[in-house]
Amino acid sequence: MIWSKRILHSASLLAIAWSGTAFAQDAAEPQSSSQSVDASANLPAESEEDLIVVTGIRASLSRAAEIKQNSDLVVDSIVAEDIGKFPDTTTAAALQRVPGVQVVNGFNNEIVNPLIRGIGDIITTLDGREIFTGVGRGFAFQDLPAEALARADVYKSNSAEKIEGGIAGNIDLRLRKPFDLDQGLTVSALGRATYGENADDLSYNGGILIGGRWDAGDGEMGALINLSYSDNAFNRPISFNCDPRSGSNGPPGGDGVVLPTCVGGLTDTGKYQRPQVNAAFQWRPNDTVELYLDGLYSGYRAKFGTFFIFSDIFAAESISNVEATDLCFQAPVSPAGFRDPNSADIQDLCIGSSATFNNVPGNTSTQAKRDKTDQYMLAGGVKITDGPWNLQLDISRFQSKTNNRTTIVDIGKRIEQVNVDINDDRHGTTDMVGNPVGDPDGFMFINSLFQDYRRSNSTITQAMFDGSYEVGSFLDEVQFGVRYADRNATFRGNLAGGPPASNMADRLVANSGLPAGFLIESPATIPVINGGQHWITPDPDFLRENTDVLRALYGGPEGDPEDSPTRSFDADESTMALYLQGRYAFDVGTVPVDGLIGGRYVITDRTIEGTGVVTSPDGEGVLTPVKASSSSKKFLPNASIRVQLTPEIQFRASYARTIAQPLFADLNPGLTYSIPSNANIRPSGTGGNPNLRPQVADSYDATLEYYFGRGSYIAAGVYYRDIKDRVARNVAEEVIDGITYDINRPRNLGSSRLQGFEVGGQYFLDFLPNGFDGLGVFANYTYADTEVLTEGDLLQGEALGGVSKHAYNVGALYEKYGLHARVAYNWRDRYYDGTFTQLLVPEQQIYFNYVRPNGRLDFSIGYDVTESITVNFEGVNVLKGKYLSYFDTPAFPHDIRIDDTFYGASVRVKF
Repeated sequence: MIWSKRILHSASLLAIAWSGTAFAQDAAEPQSSSQSVDASANLPAESEEDLIVVTGIRASLSRAAEIKQNSDLVVDSIVAEDIGKFPDTTTAAALQRVPGVQVVNGFNNEIVNPLIRGIGDIITTLDGREIFTGVGRGFAFQDLPAEALARADVYKSNSAEKIEGGIAGNIDLRLRKPFDLDQGLTVSALGRATYGENADDLSYNGGILIGGRWDAGDGEMGALINLSYSDNAFNRPISFNCDPRSGSNGPPGGDGVVLPTCVGGLTDTGKYQRPQVNAAFQWRPNDTVELYLDGLYSGYRAKFGTFFIFSDIFAAESISNVEATDLCFQAPVSPAGFRDPNSADIQDLCIGSSATFNNVPGNTSTQAKRDKTDQYMLAGGVKITDGPWNLQLDISRFQSKTNNRTTIVDIGKRIEQVNVDINDDRHGTTDMVGNPVGDPDGFMFINSLFQDYRRSNSTITQAMFDGSYEVGSFLDEVQFGVRYADRNATFRGNLAGGPPASNMADRLVANSGLPAGFLIESPATIPVINGGQHWITPDPDFLRENTDVLRALYGGPEGDPEDSPTRSFDADESTMALYLQGRYAFDVGTVPVDGLIGGRYVITDRTIEGTGVVTSPDGEGVLTPVKASSSSKKFLPNASIRVQLTPEIQFRASYARTIAQPLFADLNPGLTYSIPSNANIRPSGTGGNPNLRPQVADSYDATLEYYFGRGSYIAAGVYYRDIKDRVARNVAEEVIDGITYDINRPRNLGSSRLQGFEVGGQYFLDFLPNGFDGLGVFANYTYADTEVLTEGDLLQGEALGGVSKHAYNVGALYEKYGLHARVAYNWRDRYYDGTFTQLLVPEQQIYFNYVRPNGRLDFSIGYDVTESITVNFEGVNVLKGKYLSYFDTPAFPHDIRIDDTFYGASVRVKF
């Protein structure tokens, strides 16, 4: 966590559900010749004597192996063979099991932000249709509950029929369809309760699917509705040290020692709900035609608080009891005590280990938050299969709306003493002696009233026509298609901030006239701060519901703050894509060879409107509306080959060019610049860049795969990505009305390289004696070598942020006699999630906020009480893995984030 100067203003359940009874019909194969989902597909035929019914966990894993083997592309899948049987209760949590995918834990203890092979430029599709969250390009996977999903396919290579937009890959989420069900009525329901140790509270979620499939004349019809709802409590304590600073430039007593600028912690505490409903209808009037209609709603509601406890220890009267480590160095130091390469003050310094700060500020803060997301999709289409022809038309509309409101009030007082242990078992520990911030007396308002309100609304209307013709020769099949998409994105937000506390005649909270309940005891605590005691802080409910009262108290006008024109934008983007692709197939002796050769041509036209500010020498700012248009044309070739060396062993290799469009926020044409009155000061400004080009990647993949038994396999693969036109902020000279300015804006400057290898597999131990033959094991390992290649970039030669060089998953399962159990451990190596250009530690070109290696152990055990009823018990993060980071050197920890441990029980019913 990288803290800004204004520290106080910065700032699910994850249970595994492994269990099962058999699901009637497997979900569809990954599409190789259609941009939209194939609603039904048949498995290869087997004779009666060969057929062995595989159920539960093994059925899901075996199905995933079959998808991997038969796909034209490099793909890993996660399959749920019944409602609630997705391997984890959130989509992002399940994705962490996939080779090459790395994730992090979010503020509310949900797994978030998956990266594929080191980068997050992922296009997400729902049944083959593009989706996103807000005005971003990416999708917040936690917004779609796992109960809604039948399958998730992670595509790591690309072909012409795939929608463009993800240089890292494509994650296609598949909802359940009526033709996946048995004939007749199907009802399946799930209820789960989960206890979070940090939250010390129960969370609940449940779902029900009602569907039917029946004969209709010469054909058949099917319909289903799938509903889920979750109500989740969360608490995530964090303790931090702020930036390293020279004690020689601080209060008396700290000479020669590097100490934190500040210390403290926070806890995100509250509840969130996720309602979801999806429905589908399919009608196959005859053997050649299928009509379908899909609908989806998913929502997110959160009301929570971020509660800070904080001490600005460099504002102490004095420092005593200083202890230092033996890590010592020389550094140029600014008058403020930070590293400054231009300073003549060269100091001999040692990293501190502990100190006492006397007569020091003790502050607390409440960030009252209310977040809301609503997402809707309506889609329909027709599929025609007639002899060698396969045609599909799919039309859809998707909308994502977000509304985020944050109100912050900071309070503080002088306290007698703060003891700081900078490195207590890889993290900082703070003790405000006697816990004076637990006493409401003496608190004063500090800093400004802070309000940050943001709203976004984005829609996409897309029409896709796909076709294929089976030739039946060396050129086995010709595939073709066209897609048109029109996307609109609107963002509105105020200029975050508010009236200052200095407006008040009396800043003492007790004299403010606010009700007695304005100050409350913090809802949660932080174990490594003040021994885990509560502190006094403003009530988040009061902050959310009484903003006019607060604005009047701080001397501001009533009502919400006005939207800032410079922060807001409107974008309209249309995309036309055409593709042509051939599937070839031939034999070399007795060895089958097949693959794809094709290309996709993409035309993108975009108009975006924003507002800039021109500030004249007299200080007057003039709002200037700006409208910019741009266009790009890209040809994306692809080629792949698969060689089936034996019925069990196959080799595949592929090449594809992929693109990722710029973020709308980076495209905002608004430019804010000033004309200084001093002729010796260079005019400067900052803004977006409507002329950004798409990022382009040339991607190479090769795998060797061995499939054996029923659902067992071992696979190894290598990959290479060469990425051009990465977006990076840069200052460059620009001439405006004859005046040369230094303008900071995003530009297509960056390039990077990704390469690595993956190995993984699963093995069912059928050869073991009866009773033990229900055992299975699975594992995967990823090596990711990334490098920034941009000339002149401070990160040149360094790895990409957020990427661990080494990561692995291992696990075991057992399924027999109605008992089903699974244990899984995932681990990732060190990575960095922030950078600094100047940091008071041993000198380097650039400094990193490193996150230590970390792992999580999850388990599930269940029992089929009857053919229709299953009970399950599960645990998540049972080894209590934590996020631990440090400022470039392990001797100076940054923060510890105490991820929650969950235990849950569930009941599943199906008939």
